[in-house]
Amino acid sequence: MEKLQGFDFWKTTLKGARYVVAPMVDQSELAWRLLSRRHGAELCYTPMLHAQVFVRDVNYRRENLYSDVSPEDRPLIAQFCANDPEVFVQAALMAQDYCDAIDLNLGCPQMIAKRGHYGVFLQDEWELLEKMIKLANEKLSVPITCKIRVFPEIEKTVRYARMLEKAGCQLLTVHGRTKDQKGALTGIASWVHIKAVREAVNIPVFANGNIQHLSDVQRCMEETGVQGVMSAEGNLHNPALFEGRSPPVWEMAEEYLEVVKKHTPCSLSFVRAHLFKLWHHTLQIHQDLREDLAKVKNLEALAEVSRQLKERCQEEIAKGAGDAKPSAGLPLPHWICQPYVRPPPKEPGSENTPKNPEVKASKRALEDTDSTSDSLSKNKQKKKARNPNKNFCPEQKPKYIKCEQCGNPKGNKCVFNLCRGCCKKAAYKAVADCPGHGLRFKTKALKLQAAETEKSQVNGRASIQEEPASTPPDPPVAQAVA
Repeated sequence: MEKLQGFDFWKTTLKGARYVVAPMVDQSELAWRLLSRRHGAELCYTPMLHAQVFVRDVNYRRENLYSDVSPEDRPLIAQFCANDPEVFVQAALMAQDYCDAIDLNLGCPQMIAKRGHYGVFLQDEWELLEKMIKLANEKLSVPITCKIRVFPEIEKTVRYARMLEKAGCQLLTVHGRTKDQKGALTGIASWVHIKAVREAVNIPVFANGNIQHLSDVQRCMEETGVQGVMSAEGNLHNPALFEGRSPPVWEMAEEYLEVVKKHTPCSLSFVRAHLFKLWHHTLQIHQDLREDLAKVKNLEALAEVSRQLKERCQEEIAKGAGDAKPSAGLPLPHWICQPYVRPPPKEPGSENTPKNPEVKASKRALEDTDSTSDSLSKNKQKKKARNPNKNFCPEQKPKYIKCEQCGNPKGNKCVFNLCRGCCKKAAYKAVADCPGHGLRFKTKALKLQAAETEKSQVNGRASIQEEPASTPPDPPVAQAVA
């Protein structure tokens, strides 16, 4: 059977899916995908899989894909992160029988992706990406898709998308944020970039970003012309988003736990993370149960904490507090599924500083002269608690003399004036000792030489003693005559 491409693939294999659940590390597992499908999701992605680990570790394959499949969970796209064409294709070949397409992650902006050199940190290596997509498109029996982030420049984003399409990408998901828009700096996704990509390519495009309600989905499709819309955080806080409903949190929590019990095994950390997301707004109020949710060790205990949260919310409703908006300024009562909106980043120096500049100046002067823990960050306060003598003042920190070869601090008593690593190489080469670093190459060599000398002397004495015994004595003349 010929492999479907582009719009034929989207219409036939993906059944024209418009409502899409994003690939989310440790969050878009089978149970959550099935819950989302019950409430309007038409296409789901697996969590991001590491191609290199997938190839070498049979347990990783079984736990993250092979045992995480269900006939109800289709259509399904498996997503991989990779930076080597051969490894990516090898992993994809192992996974293609368990999904409907393979997706290459080119959008992850996290530090782990930077260290591993994958995700959005490949977006400037067009030659490598072209090779990866082209090879996968040739070797796989299922289509290859990509999820990307945009460049600040619309024109460069369009050229990027066209390059991926030309290489063999059959469907493109565009997250309308740049590489630097993450965490507190997430900001608003650019639908203008997404629209420009949609108009420039001849393959289906999904939009990702700014999706909190079903009305956002409809507006995004109208403004950008995309074929579908993907949701990540919006889906985590409200699995019924694609139904246009905002149900009570306990309704979604209980249904999710029911699905988890039917489709075991499911990692306890996944379940705990989902309950934290669902109950996020309520847990800001009931901090004691937040602690319980973090500490319990089994599924039944997690379900019990969720039940207690439900009871407390229902008590509030019974007391007539259901119509009152919470003090946090939420649009709905905290026990209703609703999106989490990140607070905007604070300006440098704006946190906990008084409006009066004179007071601000005097406080800063006090902080400069007073070394109490109030002037330290939380991280430094923790270090101070572990080591009361720790010094954070740059002026008072000891100045280290640098190693002559690598620039690391040299050993104070090193005979070579080097750091330990460089000293070890130099001492080994020169067969020398360095008492400062505890290196004894010369001493060991002398001991070995002395041992060999002693051994040879012992062997020499033994051979001398054995020589007389080796020649038999001549028989006496008298005995010989007789």
